[in-house]
Amino acid sequence: MELWLDEALELKNGRALKIKVKEFLHSRTTPFQKIDVFESEGFGRMFTLDGVVMMTEADEFAYHEMIVHVPMMSHPNPEKVLVIGGGDGGTVREVLKHPSVKEVHLCEIDKGVIDVCYEYFPEIANAMKDPRVKHAYEDGAKYVKDYQNYFDCIMVDSSDPVGPAEVLFKRPFYETMANCLKEGGICTTQGESFYYHGPIIRELFNFIPEIFNHCGYYFTVVPTYPSGIIGFTYCSKGPDPYAVVPDPKRVPQGLKYYSAEMHKAAFVLPQFAQKHIVRK
Repeated sequence: MELWLDEALELKNGRALKIKVKEFLHSRTTPFQKIDVFESEGFGRMFTLDGVVMMTEADEFAYHEMIVHVPMMSHPNPEKVLVIGGGDGGTVREVLKHPSVKEVHLCEIDKGVIDVCYEYFPEIANAMKDPRVKHAYEDGAKYVKDYQNYFDCIMVDSSDPVGPAEVLFKRPFYETMANCLKEGGICTTQGESFYYHGPIIRELFNFIPEIFNHCGYYFTVVPTYPSGIIGFTYCSKGPDPYAVVPDPKRVPQGLKYYSAEMHKAAFVLPQFAQKHIVRK
């Protein structure tokens, strides 16, 4: 009997991602969500939260490299970094590829995600065991209130704006992030798909330009995310994202997706998507 996963996120809108499952590996329900781990036919090992695909071994690099290296390569010397969400460890793994990094704060509301990923995705998750990584298991929107003018870069590696992640798409959270960034600091956040989630993106850019000196939107290509692409907001107290020229000599070795050329290209949007973005 063949087993197929129909991802839950877009079913209500008449859209489905269907992935053939070779083996069901693990399931648990935490106080926040249901976590399932599968071995898939086409994308390797993967896990879902409440039926929504979060990560697969085959394409995770395209997401993690772009949420991290765009802000890190835009900052001249990122030393203190905050990752909100990101309990699979992929974002932390990419941050630690920059030799300037002295400390990484990982704030993941659901410790169950980290525990599952340590067990089933050790090659990705074990980066979180680096001694430079400080773990906090709490609401990221509350965590940032304890820091003022502290971080050089922040990456918000969140799920979609439902449940515990909904607050991470609201204006007060972005205002608090601006306060805990140093001058010249940069944050990037998971910013949904311009094909499917235009209203969410427009709502974000109704207030982001009022909070940060510069802002922008860029994207990456991930086959297992809705519409095959996922975008990021770029919010900066320093460099204008459209003026950054990445130094190729600073690009970490061995990357699969990010490059200095891809950095610049990722901000070039199709005309229909540009309508969602308001910036200074």
